[in-house]
Amino acid sequence: MIGIARLALCAAAVVATTVCQGSALAQSLKVETGNSAGLTTLVPQLLAKSLTESGVTLLINSDQTLTRSAMSLGIGRIDAAVVPPPAFNAMQHAAGPYKKAGDSAKEAAANIRSLFPFAGGVFHPIVWADSGIDSWDDMKGKRIFIGPPAGAANRQITGLIRLAGGLEEDTDYTPIRLGWGAAIQAFQDGQFDVLVGAFPVGAAAVQQLGLQREIRLIGVSEEVRNSPEWAKYLNQMGELNSSVAPGTYDGQVNGDETISIPAYAMVFGVNKDMDDDLAYSLTKTYWDSVDGYKKSVAVLAQLPTDDPLAGNNVPLHPGAARYYEEQGIEIPAAIVPPAE
Repeated sequence: MIGIARLALCAAAVVATTVCQGSALAQSLKVETGNSAGLTTLVPQLLAKSLTESGVTLLINSDQTLTRSAMSLGIGRIDAAVVPPPAFNAMQHAAGPYKKAGDSAKEAAANIRSLFPFAGGVFHPIVWADSGIDSWDDMKGKRIFIGPPAGAANRQITGLIRLAGGLEEDTDYTPIRLGWGAAIQAFQDGQFDVLVGAFPVGAAAVQQLGLQREIRLIGVSEEVRNSPEWAKYLNQMGELNSSVAPGTYDGQVNGDETISIPAYAMVFGVNKDMDDDLAYSLTKTYWDSVDGYKKSVAVLAQLPTDDPLAGNNVPLHPGAARYYEEQGIEIPAAIVPPAE
């Protein structure tokens, strides 16, 4: 297996160098991504590496707030971005972090198209084993990390806590908002009681927490997962049912159990004005390469391939739609490219 850090360095070298071999598609694309240590940046970096021979260079700007990146994409400041499905939904309705933007947010959303979704990670509700928190009920009155300020994860995590534990933010618990990069250190320093972190299954960051001090993961009950409210939540938030298998993490006191928790999808989005052939080429390159990504980097084994459009709520770019049609993949009505 290739280490994530080593692979990221290789990919960074690729995105920093413009490769032009006379291809009609040869050009550089400005792309904004999320956490530089997470899948929201690693997947675009891997795609950039796969595009080396095509003459297309992805100029990746990582560690961005993706709700803002989606706006930048919609107004044409950048060519592509990793778009959280809840952020796109909020843009369409000028809600949440886009409430003050009003019609400008709706107009920006109308300019965004998708190429492919991918699993951005899995929400891990983590507590220290000696904290006295053994269940969702025990989180009442506690301080719970719910993601970065104004981030799309806020709605996903508060929705998870509401459905899994029946707890409302500000009423039943104190929500803590911090950047992803600062969250783990803040948890270690005791600044909050529950870390609902966004990590790939088997993440080194979670492993390190367990090695430092025993941890417990809190899962979603079967009763909740079988409810219509849960199905609605997954659909609205662009999430999928997932789990952490027994033995995944050292130092996890309930590590002999399967922990059922939701995985969240991310969407590789582009502006609607992207050339159709370029959108087709980017989409094809990703799917032609994804099996190799999964074999080379362990945490990418979770990337879905059986249902390639699962979790995507952003209308497809016509060039991407052409690829899926060629592959005989049914395109859900909600993301069929709109008539221009």
